[in-house]
Amino acid sequence: MRHIIGFFCLLSTFGCNESKTSKKPDLEATARQIHENVITIDTHNDINVKNFTDSINYTQDLETQVNLPKMKAGGLDVAWFIVYTGQDSLNPVGYAKAEANAMAKFKAIHRLCDTFGSGEIDLARTSEEVRAIHKSGKKIAMIGVENAYPIGEDLSKFEQYQKLGARYISLAHNGHSQFCDSNTGEKENIWLYNGLSELGEKAVYEMNRLGIMIDISHISKESMIQIVSLSKAPIIASHSSARRLCDHSRNLDDEQLKLLKENGGVVQTVAFSSYLNTAKHDTRSDYMKEIYKQVADSMGIEWFERSEFKTLTEKQQNDYLKNYPKVLGRARTLVAKRSDVPPEVDVSDFVDHIDYMVNLIGINHVGISSDFDGGGGINGWSDASETFNVTLELVKRGYSESEIEKLWGGNLLRVLDDVQKYALSQKK
Repeated sequence: MRHIIGFFCLLSTFGCNESKTSKKPDLEATARQIHENVITIDTHNDINVKNFTDSINYTQDLETQVNLPKMKAGGLDVAWFIVYTGQDSLNPVGYAKAEANAMAKFKAIHRLCDTFGSGEIDLARTSEEVRAIHKSGKKIAMIGVENAYPIGEDLSKFEQYQKLGARYISLAHNGHSQFCDSNTGEKENIWLYNGLSELGEKAVYEMNRLGIMIDISHISKESMIQIVSLSKAPIIASHSSARRLCDHSRNLDDEQLKLLKENGGVVQTVAFSSYLNTAKHDTRSDYMKEIYKQVADSMGIEWFERSEFKTLTEKQQNDYLKNYPKVLGRARTLVAKRSDVPPEVDVSDFVDHIDYMVNLIGINHVGISSDFDGGGGINGWSDASETFNVTLELVKRGYSESEIEKLWGGNLLRVLDDVQKYALSQKK
């Protein structure tokens, strides 16, 4: 009942909000104990291979939103590091270039676990390994693949990725792939396949066979519906929120959320401001554009809007990814004392989406993700060091420890178990 009350407050034109009520004296202590007790899993953290070298790596407190010092400071136990490749032409030349990028990111994650961060972080491939590594006191890395585009048309590469540690893969990103349509087709109603291609259908069966979770974030609604009809195992949305609260094509509407529940899957609510409250995000973003430019100019940095990213040269893209957190950090400090700054999308907005989806599809089908170092981050959870604030907000809303354990990773690990059990059953 408490979550339903919170949701109707959200929809009220008067904007009542449970999270802003005065907290009980022991509320923070309760939240800290729960945060310590549960395994906290963030299913989407992008990486730049330049931060995985002998001299610069995640054992240091870099300006990245995620690294080992920030994970320790915020009590984030598991980071899913992402092998991401942007969309390019559907031909062998494009696939080959993308494959090189994907392999570089796989190698970077393995270097972190095997060399730079050895003794501090280990790579996990199963829920049992997650729990064993957590018990040892180390942090945990897992691997997700955002966009199967680098696989080309050779389905055997799914097994190669699986052996390298990939435990979820999405079939498309911002643009239609060889496997399926992307959510981006919705803007102008332009589709390649009206869902999955024949190759995409085969990919669903192959991922089921290999015990790889199918990620439906970024793909079109019709692609998602067809995957649910074909998959013999539960699926996930690794970083998506509720379209009912924020009408963005990257989010899942009520029909999709109910299908996800029927499938036994989980949606990992994402802390990406424009997917949580677009109007609030846009107002703040418009205000901050000139601030970012001023900061970049003062640092001698060439600055671009995120919308321009795909048009940049490879060098410009790499420079942007390196400089982005620096500029944002200094801009945040600069405006901290201003009184005219529009409010940021915050942890309360984030948990509104969790509340909504829990009320709609149940506590067993909702989880948490940040999209850190890929555009994610909100006021109160701007990097991994502030992870506790999410737990605190959940406690304020009345969630119990067992419910928070499910949201912070229990549901995701249950889906991983189910997917891997199905794969094993096919080998008998």
